[in-house]
Amino acid sequence: MFEDGCFGFVDMSGGSVAGSHVPRRDVRLERDRFDSLNRILVILHQERSTPGRIGRLLRERGYRLNVRRPRFGDALPRNLDGHAGAIVFGGPMSANDDDDWLRREIDWIGVPLAANKPFLGICLGAQLLARHLGHRVGPHPQGRVEVGYYPLRPTDKGRTVWPDLPAKVYQWHREGFDVPAGATLLAEGDDFRAQAYRVGERAYGLQFHPEVTYQMMCRWTVTGEARLSQPGALPRAAHFRDWYRHDAAVARWLDNFLRRWVGGGPRMAAQAVQTPLRRAASAPAHHA
Repeated sequence: MFEDGCFGFVDMSGGSVAGSHVPRRDVRLERDRFDSLNRILVILHQERSTPGRIGRLLRERGYRLNVRRPRFGDALPRNLDGHAGAIVFGGPMSANDDDDWLRREIDWIGVPLAANKPFLGICLGAQLLARHLGHRVGPHPQGRVEVGYYPLRPTDKGRTVWPDLPAKVYQWHREGFDVPAGATLLAEGDDFRAQAYRVGERAYGLQFHPEVTYQMMCRWTVTGEARLSQPGALPRAAHFRDWYRHDAAVARWLDNFLRRWVGGGPRMAAQAVQTPLRRAASAPAHHA
């Protein structure tokens, strides 16, 4: 279920600046270019899901979040014109489920890949990306899960891409994925080897949850309490103990990653456009 990805944008450009040598039309084109890419498509899979810390960081950079929930009937855009990138978040379902909406979502992942747009899959999203690329998603052979904070090890390539990768990250999953052919493995774990990979230069899959806030952890460990008794899961108290130990490093890494993934954002771009205008406006007028 796709829809035409056409959106209207408000022309935020003003008139020419007195004493400025920057043409008004050039300023408008620059502003329109930045404004046309100030959306991030966010795909969520539960009625009350949120993009958590990732959503906050993107909004702080000036992005608008175009939230879609295909599980509940929301259409996905036919293209990503007017979007700077797309993020597919996690959910309690399996990437192997046979629901029509899930199969359509797996197929849709080809849209950002074909357009070479920044794409990020988190947990289920990383598994759906692997499925789209024709690779296996399945449970641990001994039925183990990762629920809580677990060690993360960068590969040799991962060290060059992410020198600040945190030592432990928050997990909440019972299935993992094979690394797609042609993808670059960036980080490994113990029970589930593949933890982060890159496809091309702009598409990433993360098995872990850097978006999780303290409030989200409180909710997950209550609504998903049954997961805490599965093999390999950590007790609830350990989740909060490890949050205090490791969340600051996760937050720093995520902030740096998002900056590289989609750039500084519309807010910084707008400031860059305004700088020559302010300089021109403050320059003394030249008279013949």
